[in-house]
Amino acid sequence: MRAVWKDVVLAEAAHTVSLEGNHYFPMDSLNQEYFAPSDHTSVCPWKGSARYLDVVVGDTVNRAAAWYYPQPSEAAREITNHVAFWRGVRIETTSDEPAARWRL
Repeated sequence: MRAVWKDVVLAEAAHTVSLEGNHYFPMDSLNQEYFAPSDHTSVCPWKGSARYLDVVVGDTVNRAAAWYYPQPSEAAREITNHVAFWRGVRIETTSDEPAARWRL
């Protein structure tokens, strides 16, 4: 799987965790040069408190376009050290990868 924005690969991983329609990429699959900390936070009743990252490509910033749960609940432990995307970031399937692990 790949996460792409503005024709730049933000993350690429052979395995993601799919949860509630989002692909969560392992943190170490991120191309770190495209990310900056964000002050944005949110709370999911069952996953816990989320932190966000801004995506930065050239001079363009996609604010809070990536999120992760630093300490997810026990019910969401599969997404520990994983990041998901939104706000125009495309998720692409690579031809040689196994299927993602799905969870509803």
